[in-house]
Amino acid sequence: MRILLWAIGLFAGATGLVLFARANTGYVLLSLHGARVELSLNLALLLLVLAVVAGALLLRAATLAFDLPARAHAFREQRRQEAGRAAFDEALRAYFEGRHGRAERAAATAARSGVLSGLSAVIAARAAHELRAFSRRDAYLADGDGDPRDEYLRQITQAELLLSERRHHDALAVLGRIGHRHTSALRLELEAMRQARNWDRVLALLPQLENKQVFDDLTMAHLRRSATAEALREAAVDLASLRSAWERVAAELRRDALVARTAARCFLSAGGVGEARRIVEEAIESRWDSPLAALYAECVGEEPRSLLQKAEGWLRQQPRDPALLLTLGRLCARAALWGKARNYLEASAAVEPSHSAQLELAALAAREGRDADVARHREAALQFVLAQLRDSTGGRRREAL
Repeated sequence: MRILLWAIGLFAGATGLVLFARANTGYVLLSLHGARVELSLNLALLLLVLAVVAGALLLRAATLAFDLPARAHAFREQRRQEAGRAAFDEALRAYFEGRHGRAERAAATAARSGVLSGLSAVIAARAAHELRAFSRRDAYLADGDGDPRDEYLRQITQAELLLSERRHHDALAVLGRIGHRHTSALRLELEAMRQARNWDRVLALLPQLENKQVFDDLTMAHLRRSATAEALREAAVDLASLRSAWERVAAELRRDALVARTAARCFLSAGGVGEARRIVEEAIESRWDSPLAALYAECVGEEPRSLLQKAEGWLRQQPRDPALLLTLGRLCARAALWGKARNYLEASAAVEPSHSAQLELAALAAREGRDADVARHREAALQFVLAQLRDSTGGRRREAL
C-alpha cells in the first residue's frame, strides 16, 4: 500500500512539473559587463537546482574528507577494543580450564589493549603465579597506569598470592595500605597473622570476623580454641608469663579439652604441677576427655593418693576407659600400691592394647623380679609399635595410589 501511494505521488508530481513547465513562458536575462545571456525560466530553474545539488555534494565530500582521520581512528579503536575483548574472554576461559600459560598471554594482550585492564592484569598475575613466575606476577600487579578504581583489586590479589607463597610479612605490608577492612581483607589478615604466629592478633580479629559472619559457628569455635592453645604455648617461656596468659583465657575456653590439655602440658613443663592438676580436674568435671585423663597421671606432686582418689571417682562414670585405667595404674605405682597398679594396667591393656600399658607392666614386673613377664611385655610393646608403623605405612601407600 505504501509503495502504491509513493508511485501515485511521484506520478502526480511529475505531471504537475510538466504542466508547469509547458505553461511557463517566462525567461531570465543575465547581463554582466556588456555580455547578455537569455535563458528560459525553466532552464534557469533546472540549472539552479543542479547548482544547489552540486554544492551540497561538494560540501558533503569536503566534510567527509575532513572527518576521515577521526573516522579511521575510531575504526582502529573499535577493532582494538574487539580484539581486547576477545583476548580477555580467551584468558578467562583458559585460566579456569587450568591452561595458565595461555591465560597469561591472553590476559597480557587484553591488558595492553586497555579492555578491563585492571581485571586483565589480575588474571595475568594469577596465571603467572600458578606458573611460579613470581617476577612477572609482581610486574603485572605493580603496573600503576590502570584505572585507580582497580587499586583495591590489585592489592587484595597481591596479598592473597603473597600469603600462598608464605610471605606473610610482605602480605601484611600490602594489607596495611588498604584503608577499610573488607571481609576478604580481614580473612587474609587472619591467615597472615596465623602464619606469623601472632596469636594475640588472631584472637583480636576473631570478634570482627564473627560480627561479619565470615565463618560458621563451628569454624569460629575451632579458630578460637586453636589460637588460644597456640597463644598459651607461646607464653610458656616462664611460669609468670604462662599464668598471665592463662588468666586472660575466657572461662568457657578453660574447660575446653584442647585448651585444657595445652595449658596443663605448658604448666607441667614450666613446673606448675598444681596449676596443671586444677586445670585437668576442672575440665574433666565439665566434660569427659580421655587424653586429659591420661595427662592426669603426670600431675603428681608429693602426695599421689589424693589424685588417685579423684581418679577412682571418675572410674565410676567411665569404667572401661583405657586412658583412665592406665592413669590409675600409674598413680597406684607412684603410691606403691603394686597389686592395684598391676590390676589397673592389665585392665587397660585388655580394653585397648597400648604401648604405654605394656611398658608400665614391664617396669612393674622388673621391680618384682619377674624376668619372663618383663620380656613378654616388652615384646608386646614392640609388636604394638611395629603394627602401628605397618598400618601408617600402608595408609600412606593407599593414599599415594
